[in-house]
Amino acid sequence: MPMPELSAVRIDKWLWAARFFKTRSLATEAVDGGRVQLNGLRVKPSKEVKAGDRVEVSIGDLRWELRVEGLSEKRGPATEARKLYSETEASLAQRQKVQEERHLRVEPAQEIHGRPTKRDRRQIDRWRGD
Repeated sequence: MPMPELSAVRIDKWLWAARFFKTRSLATEAVDGGRVQLNGLRVKPSKEVKAGDRVEVSIGDLRWELRVEGLSEKRGPATEARKLYSETEASLAQRQKVQEERHLRVEPAQEIHGRPTKRDRRQIDRWRGD
């Protein structure tokens, strides 16, 4: 017996199925926290998405602007999850720019390894004027 075609799915389930969040509870927290918007509005996790809806997702400093292309309540392979949405060109360009900037940025604590040595402590004392 074939499964009926879905007309709408809860947004937290859809985000989980589309692999934006590792667990459904993380997706629910993101929606509750206002990091997910549906058609420009802040919504509750139980709000249903339909094909053609616009979803904005913010995770850290990355932002996706998506159009819902398909619906699923089950999490499948990444190739199948990618078919559930399409990303806008502006969103893709902005996200790539942010990732490139992050890649080029030097981590401030990259040079620090463990506790200061005796020599390092003496230099610190000299800088402080002790």
